[in-house]
Formats: sequence, C-alpha cells, structure tokens
Amino acid sequence: MSHSGSALILIMAIAVLAPLLAYAVGRRLPVPLVIFEILPGILIGPDVLDRARPDALIDGLSQLGGGCTRGVFIGVALTGTALGTVLPVLRDAGDLHGRFGSVVMAFGAVGEFGPIIAMALLLGGRGAAESTAVLAVFAAFTAAAVLWALRPRPPWLSKVVARTLHGSGQFAVRFVFLLLALMLGASTALGLDVLLGAFAAGLITRLVLTGAAPDSGPRILEKVEGVGFGFLVPVFFVVTGIEFDLDSLLGGGRTLLLLPVFLALFLVVRGGPIRFLAPRDLGRGDRRGLVLYGSTALPLVVAITTIGVDDGEMAAGEATALVGAAMLSVLLFPLLAMKLRARTGPGAGPGEEARPPESVSGAETW
Repeated sequence: MSHSGSALILIMAIAVLAPLLAYAVGRRLPVPLVIFEILPGILIGPDVLDRARPDALIDGLSQLGGGCTRGVFIGVALTGTALGTVLPVLRDAGDLHGRFGSVVMAFGAVGEFGPIIAMALLLGGRGAAESTAVLAVFAAFTAAAVLWALRPRPPWLSKVVARTLHGSGQFAVRFVFLLLALMLGASTALGLDVLLGAFAAGLITRLVLTGAAPDSGPRILEKVEGVGFGFLVPVFFVVTGIEFDLDSLLGGGRTLLLLPVFLALFLVVRGGPIRFLAPRDLGRGDRRGLVLYGSTALPLVVAITTIGVDDGEMAAGEATALVGAAMLSVLLFPLLAMKLRARTGPGAGPGEEARPPESVSGAETW
C-alpha cells in the first residue's frame, strides 16, 4: 500500500475514534472534539510513533478542511477566536440560547472574520496598497455574487432541488461545491488565502439557499456539513497533530517558555477588548464566561502558523508554541468559563451577590 493510502487510513481511523472518545470523556468533562483529533495525530506523527507523514495528497485534503513579518503572523494569530471549535461545548451546556448565546456568537464571528481579512491584507507578501487593491477586487467580485444570490430564483430551480435532494442527483449539494470551487479559485487567482474564499462561499451559499430552497436549505447544509465535519475537517486537525513539533516543545528552552506567554496573550489580546465591550446587561458570570469563550483559539492559529512557517517568516518553535497554547485555550478556557458562570450564576447582575446553590458568596470580580 502506498504511503498516502496507509497514512490516510490511520487519519480516518482517528477521525472515527475521536467522537467516541469525546462522548466517553464528555459525560464527566466537556472536552472539544478537536483535542481528540490533534493529540492522536501527534501520537502517530514522526515525533512519537512515526507511523504517518503528510505528503502532497494529504496536505491538499488538509488545506480543504482548513481552508510579511514574523510579528505580523503572531499578531494575526493572537486575534483569532475558535467559535466553531467550542460551539459543541456551548451547545451541550445549553449556553447557545438566549442573550448570552447571541452575544457569544457575535463576538466569535468578529473574532474569526477580522483575522481572515488581516491575513488577506498582511500575509500575502505584497505592499499595503497592492494588498488593499487586490482585496477590493475580491470584495467587488463577492459583492456581485451576493447581488446575484439575492435575485429571485425561477420556480423550476426549487423543484429540481426538491426532486434531487434525496436521490443520486443531489443538485443542490453539487451546486454548493461549485460555488465553493469558484470562490476558492477566485481567491487563489488573486493571491489571497483560501480561508477568505471559503468564508465568502459560505455567505453566498446561505443567501442562494434562502431564496431558492427555503424549505430544503437546512437539509442541504446538513449534507454539506456532513462532508466537511465527517471527512475534511478531521483530516485537517489530525494532520495538524502529525505536523506538530513535539520534540521542540519537550526539549524545553524558548519554545516551552513561549507557550504560557502565548496562552496569557490570548486572554489579554482577545479577552481584554471583549471584557471592555461586553454588554452591560449581562451578569457578572456571563461576562466572565464571554471573556474566556472569546479567548479560545485554534483553527485560524493553525492556518496562520502554517502559512508563516511555509513562507519562512516564522520559526517552527514559535509556531509550535502558538498551536500548543491554542490547544490549551480550547481545553481549559471553556471549562473555566462554565465553572465561573456556575459559581456566580449566569443571571447575576453587576452588583448582585452570587446565588446559591449554583454559586458561592464573595466571588471576586474581574
């Protein structure tokens, strides 16, 4: 069997095992699924068992799943959040409903979209003026696509979508992937990162489905997400584990020292503005939870550090420390957020005491 074949089998075996581990552990301790994808990836990687090494095929699949100066790379990585990674934890804890859930989603969306734009402007190896012009061209292309998506769709289109949705035709699913290919192609042609194309494709897809197939839209998105979360996304995170430079981290020195520094910086760079901008109507526990959830980071950190290392603009040790800190953020911050919200009571106002039995009196303020 070829190297790609054996490595892909191991990667998909981990992808199947990860939800089982997350379910087993999650009954006692809510841990994001991505942790159970990255850690086994490290285990089978060259620094431990050396059973899998990425090649062109696996790297290509990983980029589909993921989608300047050294300081710029680190700065952009620190500003990204991990909304998609912690959503299952929020959902399982019942925190996506109501005011708190809507605020978390809003801050998380900004925390993901902002760094993607920064990547397009700062990490393309172009000057500021050229990067702005290229981004403007892409924005105009995207705006034209959005205007097209908002146009009324002919009645026959909805009928075709409905008739092929449960058969082998799958017109809507194929159309969604065509839109994705077009936006990825446009971003690549302009020298922009594929994450920007993927973001635009997601926006256009939802607009098209809302107009063309409002009744079938959620089902279509479920099918597309099934391909993503069932195959491409786990490949991305397992390969992240395989490529993780564990030897550099365990060797101590600067890489190990940088890990807690970056973890603290996630709280300062992301959590600081969130703490300042958090709506005043949120209770003390909700604001604390919002800061911690918003300070998580991982998917964009992985993507940005990969670009930085590949371009020779970031040292491998710095990338390892950033990814390691990001992994700890999605493991520790949500757990701490849930504990703090339980202690103070999610509905407690700024001047209210903690309410028993969920919380304790005398809880400290930020």
